[in-house]
Amino acid sequence: MKLITYISRYACILGSFLMAATGAMLTYEVIARYFFIKPTIWAAELSQLCLIWGCLLAMAHLLTARRHITVNAVTSLLPNTFQKICVAIALAVVILFSAIVTVWGYEIFYDSFIRGRTTGSLLNLPVWIAEASVPVGFGLLTIQGVGELITLSSSGLFSLGASHE
Repeated sequence: MKLITYISRYACILGSFLMAATGAMLTYEVIARYFFIKPTIWAAELSQLCLIWGCLLAMAHLLTARRHITVNAVTSLLPNTFQKICVAIALAVVILFSAIVTVWGYEIFYDSFIRGRTTGSLLNLPVWIAEASVPVGFGLLTIQGVGELITLSSSGLFSLGASHE
């Protein structure tokens, strides 16, 4: 459990850097395009890659940090035991959904990798670079969800999200 939490945390940190890189690339593109009339051929495509990877790498850590969006208007009125049951059901759904997306995402990534598909843009990057983010990100989320479900009974967890009441 500690290992996956550690991996998820550092994947989230990497995702944060990728988000910052996205902002830097788009800022550079705007300045180059509108002030110097010299648009880049790389900024839009690479910033999209960073944005995709950044979001998907952060998902598992955000589950652990209780930063996923939750609606607990009804469940917060339930006794603690029933709240834990609701959290367990929610985690089971997250695990099932994430596992399915991981498998299907891997199949799509692998097909693109084998066929050598490219983006068709000026950079003509391999499509699998972006598609690999889906099985990686959702795979981490699946494993983190399993870990959270295993430790649920010993934790004081009654919601998957942060309270904003």
